[in-house]
Amino acid sequence: MSIFYTVTDSPFGPLWLAATPAGLCRIGLPGERRADLERWLARWVGPEKLEENSEVLAPAVAQLREYFSRLRREFDLPLDLRGTDFQRRVWAELRDVPYGQTISYGELARRVGRPGAARAVGGAVGANPIPIIVPCHRVIGADSFLVGYGGGLEVKAALLRLEGVVCLK
Repeated sequence: MSIFYTVTDSPFGPLWLAATPAGLCRIGLPGERRADLERWLARWVGPEKLEENSEVLAPAVAQLREYFSRLRREFDLPLDLRGTDFQRRVWAELRDVPYGQTISYGELARRVGRPGAARAVGGAVGANPIPIIVPCHRVIGADSFLVGYGGGLEVKAALLRLEGVVCLK
């Protein structure tokens, strides 16, 4: 089995996209390198051959471009989410947070049936392998302030502004 990847531009810099035959499995945010992608893939997918293939990832690239152009609010792509059972529960709940809305870590913890586990939820959010499409940027602190984002708080704020969310810093 091959793992396919491509690099595409975004308003924030290059994004690394990777997919297995089952679906999109990873988006690397600006600042990540091919070596970071390879390490993640080796851990979660295995020592499969990494093959550049923009054609396989064309639908994901097209939908991301539509999102960045404010033409798309929801993604319709096959995903191959790799993580623990708890992480996948958190990510599934994240996918239900609507475009232009936010949720606190505490509320997300309640929604996954783990009230009081906001830190564990934060860890799962931080481990999200498919940011933007699994919208971890929509998770904010209880005080409505921006906290934590793998691509940096500037990128998180820009994604929220793109969706029309007024952010507190």
